[in-house]
Amino acid sequence: MFSKFITLLVVVSTFVGSVALGAPSAAPKKSPKANDSVLFASGTKKLLEENYTAAEKDLRAALEANGKNVGAHNNLAFVLRKQGSDHFEEALQHYNRAIELNDKLAEAYMYRGVLYQAMGKNDLARADHARLLELGYGELAGELEWVLDKGREKAPAQFFGVVGKE
Repeated sequence: MFSKFITLLVVVSTFVGSVALGAPSAAPKKSPKANDSVLFASGTKKLLEENYTAAEKDLRAALEANGKNVGAHNNLAFVLRKQGSDHFEEALQHYNRAIELNDKLAEAYMYRGVLYQAMGKNDLARADHARLLELGYGELAGELEWVLDKGREKAPAQFFGVVGKE
């Protein structure tokens, strides 16, 4: 009985040793959270560099990894909006999703208001302005108010409504 135990112990330790010394094994998987964080950071960096098409690619990939990444929804909406009116409806969907996930995300209200203004929906833009004031974000409300008063965004591009962290 003791010899069978020793034999089994030798077999198991040999197997474990071969795995530890480089025998083929499955590579450890990266967590989706880590992957979406890296993609989010990369996309946001490209957004701030005004490389909107490259930012879009990274932010879409971040959302594939984690569809509940609030910052990625907000920042993807921003880059879509900056690419022109053909992208406005999808941008609106992403701002709405960001707000659905975090109804206190001031940045999403700020630039959704800008988007509404660009779409000619000033009543909805004013509602987002009121929400910013309600949340206590006077600076962002002031930026949105400027857009509403002037009928355009500031140039060069401003990044008041971009989420820097997820």
